[in-house]
Amino acid sequence: MKQFAKYISFNILGMLGISCYILADTYFIAQWLGADGITALNLVIPAYNFINGLALMLGMGGCAKYIIYRSCQQNRQANQIFTQVLYLWLFLGVLLILTGVFFSDKIVILLGADEQTFEMSLIYLKTLLICSPLFMLNHILLYFVRNDGAPELAMKAMLIGSFSNILLDYIFIFLLDMGMFGAVFATCCSPVISILELSSFFLEDRNNFRPVNIKPNLKQCSYILFIGGASFVTEFSGGIVIIIFNLLMLKLAGNTGVASYGIIANISLVVTSVWTGVAQGVQPLLSEAYGQQKSLLLFFKSACFVVIGLFILIYGGILLFANQIAEIFNQEQDILLQNYAVQGLQYYFLGAVFAGMNILITMLFAVIEKSFQSNSISLLRGFIFIIPCTFILTSIFKTKGLWLAYPVTELFTLLVGIYFLIKNKMLAKNA
Repeated sequence: MKQFAKYISFNILGMLGISCYILADTYFIAQWLGADGITALNLVIPAYNFINGLALMLGMGGCAKYIIYRSCQQNRQANQIFTQVLYLWLFLGVLLILTGVFFSDKIVILLGADEQTFEMSLIYLKTLLICSPLFMLNHILLYFVRNDGAPELAMKAMLIGSFSNILLDYIFIFLLDMGMFGAVFATCCSPVISILELSSFFLEDRNNFRPVNIKPNLKQCSYILFIGGASFVTEFSGGIVIIIFNLLMLKLAGNTGVASYGIIANISLVVTSVWTGVAQGVQPLLSEAYGQQKSLLLFFKSACFVVIGLFILIYGGILLFANQIAEIFNQEQDILLQNYAVQGLQYYFLGAVFAGMNILITMLFAVIEKSFQSNSISLLRGFIFIIPCTFILTSIFKTKGLWLAYPVTELFTLLVGIYFLIKNKMLAKNA
């Protein structure tokens, strides 16, 4: 259990660091550009979810198989998997750069930007997409370094990247008056700093994984995408939810409503990063146990208890300090914005514990190569349940219904996840 605590704690801290990329942007933009700036940022946050999802898909899909090969002493095959991940990263990175250069303006319009927010949204989105390969490579290396027995270094790299983002935000936005471009440029510098920190692992020749001279293999690439697909769907669906919520909030409360949701969405990124940290922390232990045909139940149950304990702390803090949290991002002291944000904090995060459990269950099924179950859970919480729940509850309860759609969706999804666990006998002692 000492190893479990080590992996979990390091990964939670590291993922908290990464989540602060956008949170730091939100804070400084709120101070410098006000509600319109938060609205513009929130409109393009789904692009960050998409990029993050692609990176997690490659990292999770590659490492799930990598650690199984390593535990069986099949080092050549393990390095082949890492090489295929790099091929996929290169291909997807080029696509994202081209999308940023040629289609950013069209995407911003589709996301709901108006005359007040178009220019700021366009600057942020185009720069983010052009720099997206840096974010993806950072995530991939963090995943492999962590699975290669160096969770401390992965955590350190993530935290250094995050803290540098906060410092650079202050320099670029406040001192140099670079506005929205300063915010996104600071964010894009952070993965570079994180990668530089990780480079010590390779310079000191501590890495067991390295590229090998092979051609792209369609079968291996398909496997990586299939196994890691649940991680992508989880992140991408988060972006879809933000888009739907933004469009509905625009209709219900205009840009002020979207700005209030921007506060909720950014804090949600932080909370989700905690659950992702728990799941990523336990993943190497689950993969190793699965590769050696040992029971996974102890690690899985322990991770569930961690999620419940952290939820009590997180939601308790949100209830106690909802007003203060909203005020941090409400530089203009907008009463309507404040009221919307406080209400959202109180209702939306009721679903956080269910989301944490769903992310853990998704990770478990991905590790044991049950892609149907893992992808199904991700699709249920990201598309199949959330969309009708949002429209139905909003039509009945207006903005309160918008906030309640998230906990209702996560609860329904968890019930399906528990059914999958029982059906696959994953709660039995010999699982």
